Amino acid sequence: MQVGNRIIKKRIHVRIEHVMPSRCTEEFKQRVKKNDQLKAEAKAKGVVISTKRQPLGPKPGFMVEGTTLETVTPIPYDVVNDLKGGY
Repeated sequence: MQVGNRIIKKRIHVRIEHVMPSRCTEEFKQRVKKNDQLKAEAKAKGVVISTKRQPLGPKPGFMVEGTTLETVTPIPYDVVNDLKGGY
């Protein structure tokens, strides 16, 4: 929290039983270990690999079956006005 030109740290008062360690870096640490293992295996084989994350990309397409086509025609504008009460 900033007051004027000073920054005052916020304090919270909780019992130690309610405090839990953060899990925000858990996936990152797991990925680092896996990448180190993959790099070591690749180095032993003499192969160069990329450990960068790749985007998933688009989902595969599919055909919708068992449906019938229905042609919808627009309602003329006068009928819409008649239905509203003739505005």
